Amino acid sequence: MPPRVLVIGGSGAFGGRLVDGLIAHSDFDVVIAGRDMRRAAAKAEQCGPRASALSLDTTSVTAEQLAATGAFVAVDAAGPFQGADYRLARAAVAARMHYLDLADARGFVAEFGRLDTVARTAGVVALTGASSTPALSHAVLDRMTAGWRHIDTIEIAISPGNRSAPRGLSVLRAILSYTGKPVRVFAGAGWVMRPGWGWPVRRDMPGLGQRWLSLCETPDLDLVPARFAPQQTAVFRAGLELSALHFGLSLAGFAVRARLLPSLVPFAGLFRWVGDRLGGMGSDRGGMLVEAAGIDASGEPVRATWSLVAEAGDGPVIPTLPALAAVRALADGSLARPGARPCVGELGLDAIAQEFAPYRITMQLSVGPSDDAVAIPATARC
Repeated sequence: MPPRVLVIGGSGAFGGRLVDGLIAHSDFDVVIAGRDMRRAAAKAEQCGPRASALSLDTTSVTAEQLAATGAFVAVDAAGPFQGADYRLARAAVAARMHYLDLADARGFVAEFGRLDTVARTAGVVALTGASSTPALSHAVLDRMTAGWRHIDTIEIAISPGNRSAPRGLSVLRAILSYTGKPVRVFAGAGWVMRPGWGWPVRRDMPGLGQRWLSLCETPDLDLVPARFAPQQTAVFRAGLELSALHFGLSLAGFAVRARLLPSLVPFAGLFRWVGDRLGGMGSDRGGMLVEAAGIDASGEPVRATWSLVAEAGDGPVIPTLPALAAVRALADGSLARPGARPCVGELGLDAIAQEFAPYRITMQLSVGPSDDAVAIPATARC
């Protein structure tokens, strides 16, 4: 029998796309799990005989329930992960199943390593953040800064097309959870506090033109400084294509900054309604940008820019592709070191980029001299 993959949240905005990718572009069987059995069953019927449905509540899930599925890996694509616990991951490890998730929550990813001992004892791999951030962003940075003497600045940005932007409640709650709240970020050679969905800049996104971007709280705000040690700045921004929506969210964040509201999360339904009303405007083209400046292997100032463009509404599939690459790597044994950790340095850029092939996704990398970096004197080179 083909290996079986359990996808929790498999009928949701991102989980559904992961299920589609597994069915269309792999030989795995898929168990689609969620609290709403009707939605899971409808998705399974749409996917055909290789898919089945399961009613599963992550707040009460047990190892026995997971083991009964016969899956070799459990993938949590449900979210939101802000404020979530590790019950599902613990149950998967106890069932001696591999575990992956698409977590983009800074705190969730930061504390995930507490499961490392039990995962290593069970002999399973448990990876968090197998998504655009941090898995893809770090695969890009590993490639573009290989051999560099040091790094000065790193900037990462994501901007979806408005017509194809995912508007599930889990996605909106994740964004609203930090909008207007203080976010700790490494900038100006030190740690500072900046408002979530604040600190706006207008950047040229290759292939997309000018787009507004604001500070986004993701695991990369911790992981990038820890792994790459930039000397000046490590920032992650995201943006909404329509300026009215982008700055409307920023304006709403002032109510949190002024302590008139504790959070915007209760208004997720309202923001979704507004987004749906404007869903036909803008474009269906989105993209991602990763830029680093520093000193290359020869001691010269260098700047590298990697960009990705997704055409015709294919952007929302990108967060699922690192997870799909990780499922393949677990199945073929190339990803086998037991333990629990963030999904950084685990998947090479080539492995993830192979998953782009069925979609209208292109990427490019350019490297050139930089006027912003400071060259290392020959006597100081090591």
